[in-house]
Amino acid sequence: MGFDYRKTGKLRIFTVEDDSDFAFLIHTTLNREKDMTVVGHATNEEEAFQKLPDLKPDLVLMDLNLSSSPSDGILAGRRVRLETDARLVVLSGYEDASIVVDACKQTFASGYLFKSQFELLPDSLRRMASGPTPQLALIRSLILSDLSAAEQTVLDLMLGAAITLRSSSKTIANQRSSILKKLGLRSQEELLHLFRYY
Repeated sequence: MGFDYRKTGKLRIFTVEDDSDFAFLIHTTLNREKDMTVVGHATNEEEAFQKLPDLKPDLVLMDLNLSSSPSDGILAGRRVRLETDARLVVLSGYEDASIVVDACKQTFASGYLFKSQFELLPDSLRRMASGPTPQLALIRSLILSDLSAAEQTVLDLMLGAAITLRSSSKTIANQRSSILKKLGLRSQEELLHLFRYY
């Protein structure tokens, strides 16, 4: 499910990037676009969450490598999705497919871009901000790949689909718990929040 940011003005972007030169390049490039504006920047998770509640961006562009390991970017990105209404786009200097796939699954991202593809950044962000994309569909399928077929049906039910299940209420309750556990979530509220763009 997408939204048309063009009806509300410019696409408001927040960046999390610890390389100051690359951050400057991002900001200069995006601020040249008539339909985009960079509303804020942080170099790490702590700084980002001091600023994000007030700035309320439409999209957060998150560098995966905020330290020597991609885990910092993954943890920060997941927190962005859980605690804000922003879409998340993973920006990666790593071109190892397994790292990017894992990061997108764990963060519930809307998309990803390699730093080597920098020239594609404005158009990629437009597509990711305004509607479903092939990347979004792929990431959703990767997230669901950890669930059984029965659990995927129960997930649809949890997300509001009009489905009649023949399983007992106890079985469905167990499947609900299993879904949350596999996705690393604490509640159905978190599930609904994360899947609002899927």
